[in-house]
Amino acid sequence: ALPIFDNMPRIGKKTIERLETSLEDELHRRADAGALTAEDLQGLDAGLFAPAVYDESAAERGGYSNYSYWGSTLRIFWRNRVARCLVILLIALLAFTFIQPYLPNQKDPNVIYYDETTGMPLANKQPGQAEGFILGTNKVGQDLWSRIWFGTRTSLFIGFVVALVNAVIGVTLGVLWGYVRRLDQLLTSLYNIIDNVPRTIILILISYILRPSMTTIILSMCFVGWLKMARYTRNQVVIIRDRDYNLASRCLGTGTGRIIFRNLLPYLVSIIMLQTALAVPTAITDEVFLTYIGLGLPLDTPSLGTLIIAGKALMTTPSLSYQLIIPCVALSVVTVCFYVIGNAFADAADPKNHVS
Repeated sequence: ALPIFDNMPRIGKKTIERLETSLEDELHRRADAGALTAEDLQGLDAGLFAPAVYDESAAERGGYSNYSYWGSTLRIFWRNRVARCLVILLIALLAFTFIQPYLPNQKDPNVIYYDETTGMPLANKQPGQAEGFILGTNKVGQDLWSRIWFGTRTSLFIGFVVALVNAVIGVTLGVLWGYVRRLDQLLTSLYNIIDNVPRTIILILISYILRPSMTTIILSMCFVGWLKMARYTRNQVVIIRDRDYNLASRCLGTGTGRIIFRNLLPYLVSIIMLQTALAVPTAITDEVFLTYIGLGLPLDTPSLGTLIIAGKALMTTPSLSYQLIIPCVALSVVTVCFYVIGNAFADAADPKNHVS
């Protein structure tokens, strides 16, 4: 034993009991010093000391949160007045685009109309010059009103299909690219090969090899459209794949699929929604470009691209410039709506904006 412990006094049982007694006396003394007097007790409201009834449902409500991610996202998005107005405008535009052919007195967009008295085509009739033609006719006598709505419907269909395919392929490959390390080198090489070839060259080659049609345009756009979505998705997955909760999930034996759908994809909602919304106007712009170089849709399938190209030849004639202005306005409205709505929804879906 060390000498220092031999010189320390030993504490007996009686000493400990005396310390406990003195401590209790000190606590009672301090409690009596802070106690209320009789006058203070008479001035208190007796209702404050009524026994509370236990309510099990109230206890459950106290620990319940009615937070909803999508509900919060929609509320934040709907508070954006500009985005809200553009959503209403876009919904009205889409609705009218699809119900327009079923309205009364609508004309076939591919039929050439002739003057009953002269037998000549009603070519280049300005709005109001020919009865029944709201926006006039084009250079061959076709109803421009019907062709505008038919072309908008065609371009929107191409845009939605391309955006959906790009989202599915891009998100799938992007998540695998970022999370499964064994696929990193393979997918990186594939991305570099396709991305280093100019996008316009790929669009032109595919459209030139295959027969011009809507399917050809969609295939050519989807062949290169998934690259941006996959890259953004991969970058976000690389950032969050090694965080503590993902490491804990892997240590507990959670499968890769469950980790991807439960831990990774909820953090990518804003990126996915933004890139999907921007893919629609991008696809419409690519369709206009392919039509401009002569590799777009056939002449019997009106689209915003074919209408813009047809109106471009008449833009030097002031009286006929409406044939270019009208489809350009339709294209601008669609692209601006999707761009603003996509950015606003991406901001609303960002979890950082849900913290109150």
